Amino acid sequence: MNKGQITALRAGTGVKPGTESTIAAGADESRLQRIPEELSILPVRGFVVFPGTVVPLNIQRAASIKLLDDTLPRTKVIGLLTQRDEAKEDPEPGDLYPVGTAALVLKLLRQTDDHVLVIAQGLRRFSLRKIAATSPFLRAEIDLLKSVSPPESKEWEATFRNLRDSAARLFELTPDAPEQARLMVLNSENAEQLADFLAPNLNVDVAQKEAILEELDVEKRVHAVQKHISAQLEIAEIQQKLQKDVASQFSDAQRRAYLRSQIKAIQHELGEGEAGSEEQAQQLRARLEEAKPPAEVMKQAERELKRLDFIPSASPEFSVIVSYVEIIADLPWNKLSQDNLDLDQAQQILDRDHYDLEKVKKRLIEYLAVRKLNPQGHGAILCFLGPPGVGKTSLGQSIADALGRKFVRISLGGMRDEAEIRGHRRTYIGSMPGRIIQELRRAGTRNPVFMLDEIDKIGADFRGDPASALLEVLDPRQNNTFVDRYLDVPFDLSQVIFIGTANYIDGVPEPLRDRIEVISLPGYTEREKVEIAKRYLVRRQLEENGLKPEQCEWQEEAIRHIINDYTHEAGVRELERQIASVCRGIASQVARGKTEHAVITPELVAEMLGPAKYVRETKLKTSKPGVVTGLAYTPAGGEVLHIEATRYPGKGNVTLTGHIGEVMKESVQAAFSLVRSRNSEISAKAEDFRDIDVHVHVPAGAVPKDGPSAGIAMFTALASLFSNTPVRPDVAMTGEITLRGLVLPIGGLKEKSLAAMRAGISTVIIPQLNEKDLVDVPEEAKQKLKFIPVENVDEVLSAALERDGATPSPDSKAT
Repeated sequence: MNKGQITALRAGTGVKPGTESTIAAGADESRLQRIPEELSILPVRGFVVFPGTVVPLNIQRAASIKLLDDTLPRTKVIGLLTQRDEAKEDPEPGDLYPVGTAALVLKLLRQTDDHVLVIAQGLRRFSLRKIAATSPFLRAEIDLLKSVSPPESKEWEATFRNLRDSAARLFELTPDAPEQARLMVLNSENAEQLADFLAPNLNVDVAQKEAILEELDVEKRVHAVQKHISAQLEIAEIQQKLQKDVASQFSDAQRRAYLRSQIKAIQHELGEGEAGSEEQAQQLRARLEEAKPPAEVMKQAERELKRLDFIPSASPEFSVIVSYVEIIADLPWNKLSQDNLDLDQAQQILDRDHYDLEKVKKRLIEYLAVRKLNPQGHGAILCFLGPPGVGKTSLGQSIADALGRKFVRISLGGMRDEAEIRGHRRTYIGSMPGRIIQELRRAGTRNPVFMLDEIDKIGADFRGDPASALLEVLDPRQNNTFVDRYLDVPFDLSQVIFIGTANYIDGVPEPLRDRIEVISLPGYTEREKVEIAKRYLVRRQLEENGLKPEQCEWQEEAIRHIINDYTHEAGVRELERQIASVCRGIASQVARGKTEHAVITPELVAEMLGPAKYVRETKLKTSKPGVVTGLAYTPAGGEVLHIEATRYPGKGNVTLTGHIGEVMKESVQAAFSLVRSRNSEISAKAEDFRDIDVHVHVPAGAVPKDGPSAGIAMFTALASLFSNTPVRPDVAMTGEITLRGLVLPIGGLKEKSLAAMRAGISTVIIPQLNEKDLVDVPEEAKQKLKFIPVENVDEVLSAALERDGATPSPDSKAT
C-alpha cells in the first residue's frame, strides 16, 4: 500500500485501476434485496471490485456505454466482472473471471470526450449461472454468494485484531496517509468488511485479488489479506530504515544521488542489485540485433540504451527510453513481403472482386506490370476518385491480394493535427509515432499496400496541416528518408505502395494533387448495378442472414425495382442495405416456419420496403416556352434538372430562386445578356426587356445547386420564353456559355448521360469540345441516346426549339 493508494482512500477516487477503496456505508440488506437474478455484466480491466467499496469507473467502450444506457432506466444494479486479459477490447464470457460483484450505480457523469464516468458501490459477490445474452452487451443469470464466517473464538478474535493492527501500522508508515483511514481501520468491528476494504489496495496482481474475492471462507480470506499486509508492512519498515541510513548522506546538492542511493539500497536489501535493468537492456539489444536496423539507427538506439545505466528504473525517463527502443526494435527495417507478380492471377482476382471497371483494371494491371519489370523503380502514387460506394477501398484490398502483400488502411477524414502523420516529439508526455509508422509496425512488413482513405477530407487548424505533412510521404523521391519526429531517424517508405481515395478532387490540395495519379471510378449504370447485385450483393446478404440460395430466389425485376425506387446513389451501398432489409424479412418468415421458399418479386419488395423513397425526374410530358431540361453532376451521380422561366410586367428585373449558387447566378446573368444581345435572331422585341420582369427557377429548392454547366440550358429557357417557342421535351443539354455565344466544355459527361438515359431522354446536346469524352460513355447509353455536339448557342437553339417541327435542322451534327 503506497502513498498513491492512501491518497485514493482519502479522495474517494482511484489513482489507477485497482486502487479504489472507500468503505460503502449503505451496503445493507435493503439494497441486497433489490439485486435481480439477471444482471447486465460490465467487464472491467486491471482491477477487482469488492463488496462495500465505492469505485470510479471510466467507461470508454461503446458496448459498455450501451449497457449503461439500456440498463440504468430499469435498474441501478449491474454486475462487475474482471477481464483475465486487460488488452482484449471485446471480451467474450470465457475471457472474464467467473466471480464478480453486484454494484449499485450511484452517479453517472458524461464527459466531453464521449467517455462516461460512473461512481458505483459494491454490494455483494455473485457467480455466473447462465449466459442470457452476449449482444449488444453481456447479460447473465447469477447466483448470489454468501460468505461463511468462523465461530467466535479467542483464536479468531486474535486473528482479526492482528489484521487490524497490521493495517493501522502500515498506514502509519505510509507517507501522507490520511489519519481518518487509520481510524476507520482501528474502529472496524467486522472482519469481512475490513478484509474487503483492504484487499483492493494491496500491491498484488489482479489474479491474486480475484482469488481473494472468490474466497467465501472469511477466515481464509482474512489470512490471505494478512499475508499480503504483512509483506508490505515488512517492506515499509525496511524502507523506513533505509531512509534513516541515507538521510545522513543527504544534502540539497545530492538530491539525485539520494534517489539513486535509495533504489540501490532497496535492491541490495532484496538481493537483486541492478540485474533487472541490465537484463532488460540486454533483451532490447537482442531485439535490435534481430531487427537489423541501419547503422545510423542502431547507433542512436545504443546511445539511448547506455542512458539506461544512469537512470533509475523508477524514473519516468526510464520507461520513455524503453518504449522508444522497443518501437525501433519492432519496426520492419528489413522485412519485405514476397511479391506475386503473376499478371493473369492479378486479373482473375480483380475480376473476382469487381464487376466491369475495365478501364480501372487495365490501369492497375499496367501498374503491376511496371512493378514486375522494374521492382526498384519509383511507381506512381495512385488515387481512386469517385462517389461513395463504387468500390475504391475494396480495390486497394484486391491489389494487396493480387501482390501477396499486407493491406493497411488509415482514414484521413477529419484529421487536423499534422502530428498524426509525422508523430510527436519525445519531449511531450504521452508522445507516440505518427500513424504511418504505427501502421507499418502493426503490419510487420516494410512494403504493404497502404491505403490513405478520404484524402479530400483532411482538415487544418492551429495544430498544422496534415496534407502538407503527406507531401513528403507521397513523394517517391523523398520518402526513402522519411523522418518521424518520435523516431528522429530516417525510415524508408519507398517500397510501400500508397493508394489514396477521394470523393472530390477539388478537396485535395493542389501540391498533394500534383503527387498523385488520379484514376476515376464513376457511378454504375442500372445494368451494372443489377449485375453487381446478382453476382455479389444478394449472395453476401443471403449468407449474412443465414439463408440458403434455394430458400430465397431473387427476380431481376425486383432488383431493378429497388435500384429505381429505393436508392439514389452512384455506388451500391444503399442497394445492399435495401437487399439486406428484404433478406431479413424473408429470414424472419423462414425462422417462424411460415415459408420454406420465397421468390422476391417487385410486389414483395414494395410490401417489405414500403412506398417508393425516391421519385426520379423524367423527361417533360409536354413542351412549353421557358421550360428546359438540363443535366447536373452530383456526388451520387448525374441528375436531370428542369429549369423554368416565366415573365410578367415589370421593369426589366431578373429574379433567381431554387437555392442556386453564385456561379449559377452568374450563368443566368450571362444568358440573359446574351438573349438581349440577340433579340432580333430570336424574334424578341427590345422593349420587352425593359417592361417585363423575368423569374428563373430551378425546382427542388431545398437542394443546393451551383456550377456553370447549366449555361446553355439557362440561355435556351430565356430564348424560348422571349420567342414564345417551346423546347423539345425529349432534349436535355449541358454546357457553359460565353457572352460571344460560344459553348465551352463541362465535366461529368458520363454521369449526365446516364441520368438522361434513366429519365427517358432521347437527345442530349453537349459541347463539341466534349465529343472526345464520349468514349467513356457506356455503350448502353450510346445506343439509347442521340448526342448533338454544338459550338455556339445558335446550334443549340436550332437543335432544341420546336420551330418547324420536332426535329433538329439538317445542319445539326449528331453522334
